[in-house]
Amino acid sequence: MSENVSIRPVVRSDYDQWLVLWEHYNASYGRAGERALAADITLMTWSRFFDAYEPMYALVAENHGRLVGLTHYIFHHSTTAIQPNCYLQDLFTSEAVHGRGVGQAMINGVFDAARRAGTSRVYWLTHESNASAMQLYDKLAEKSGLIMYQMVI
Repeated sequence: MSENVSIRPVVRSDYDQWLVLWEHYNASYGRAGERALAADITLMTWSRFFDAYEPMYALVAENHGRLVGLTHYIFHHSTTAIQPNCYLQDLFTSEAVHGRGVGQAMINGVFDAARRAGTSRVYWLTHESNASAMQLYDKLAEKSGLIMYQMVI
């Protein structure tokens, strides 16, 4: 990774730059234009990062004062462990830093946060078509073998 990229918790003054990355991330999953997330969802997501009662957190990657990546993660309980689990929900890096180790550094940042929180597991999902991301994920973790189902209601 470039020595000029740092991984750190998001701060309120990051909003404008975070929003640009957030919109690009959502667009990569088809949530743009008429299918874009409603503004109140984005604002609620942002506010949760700063609410001490919410188990949702964000890290950003910064290069020369510009944000070039984001990751969001959530701690939650489960029925199979006493310690909380950590769900790495969102991960996005700008094209300018693809292949420079920023994604891996951000995932490692989540691993570090999970260790500090005493969690027993970090897990995440990706789309089956996201082959480039899976090349990285295969180096960092094991596939669980689980298949996700969902029903939008």
